[in-house]
Amino acid sequence: MSLIQWGVPMKYGFTAALSAVSLAACGPMPETQTTSSIATPQRAALDAAAPGLLAENDVPSLAVGWIEDGELAWTAVYGERAPGEAASDETLYNIASLTKPLVAETILRLVASGKLDLDTPLATQFVDRDLTEDPRAQKITLRDALSHRTGVPENWRDRMEGGTLRLDWEPGTRAHYSGENYVMAARYAMMATQTRLDHLAHQQLFEPAGMDDTFFIPDDSWDGRVAMVRGKDGSLRLPDNSPQGSAADDVHTTIGDYTRFVAAAMRGDGLTPALVEARGTIYDDQTAMACPEGIIPPDKCPRASGYGLGWMVYDSGQNRFLVHNGKDWGERTIALFEPEKRYGLVVFTSGANGRQVIADVLRLLIDDEPLTTLVQAEAMFEKSER
Repeated sequence: MSLIQWGVPMKYGFTAALSAVSLAACGPMPETQTTSSIATPQRAALDAAAPGLLAENDVPSLAVGWIEDGELAWTAVYGERAPGEAASDETLYNIASLTKPLVAETILRLVASGKLDLDTPLATQFVDRDLTEDPRAQKITLRDALSHRTGVPENWRDRMEGGTLRLDWEPGTRAHYSGENYVMAARYAMMATQTRLDHLAHQQLFEPAGMDDTFFIPDDSWDGRVAMVRGKDGSLRLPDNSPQGSAADDVHTTIGDYTRFVAAAMRGDGLTPALVEARGTIYDDQTAMACPEGIIPPDKCPRASGYGLGWMVYDSGQNRFLVHNGKDWGERTIALFEPEKRYGLVVFTSGANGRQVIADVLRLLIDDEPLTTLVQAEAMFEKSER
């Protein structure tokens, strides 16, 4: 359990979801690698701090992408991909639950093109086998699934009694983070379009954004490129992957690709103004979750916080961020952007102590004390769980 359930691990394959569908188309710190030579005081501070942050927290590598004026401004990578081998802009990271914004943006672009509708019940295409006897399942929509308001009370069904998916409240009335919501949303999109999720993402997102190094499913090009991750026990290994693909976890990508994606999302590429507004709407205010009593001082609490479509909306009073994070065995990640001010940040780390590295990077690059206080609280909470 985490303080802020922006992202937690799991992997449920999506290729099997289309089994009945015919698819016709289908050592010393190494030198920093960077896409540009842009120099700012914040970037200089990051370059100076990164080696110490990695060493202090026993995290093998760190990748950072910065967006300015709606465009990728620079990326920087520090540390080692594997023992004795420097990480670089070509290094692939398992981004954990940062997979979900990719899936949400893919679906929203399909809505924008008229191929899907946010408010059509998923039951027009399918009802999960565990929910066929629950009439509430007939009401779940894409909007509910993307904003975590299906009524599913746990992150995954294997955490529920008997390993059976259930609904604990009426769809559309209350938010609770669950990977099952994105499995539902992706399955609906695949069945409605008769196309696999990875193919939809390539058509709608990856090709338009020039994302040539982003993968739902393992690929031969991964060899020698994937960042090894360090767990809580100090051991080092390659991260998990989902051989059949996952709608909620385990996408592998480079820092440049994902930063380009976040920049495109910030600009609203492929979306209508109405969908951009819907994406940034808080559907169930969860400010109390982002401001746990006794942990975060009241003056550092957000003005509002809750799930939009694919992202957590965090209104600090200084900025209104769309943000998501990821957490797996040895991966900690975060992505955020401020659409009105047109800047954003992506951070990947390859260690279970990476949340503290992320908190320190945010303090260097983001001038927003409520947000940085929240992420620091999350880092401290993770440390207390060990």
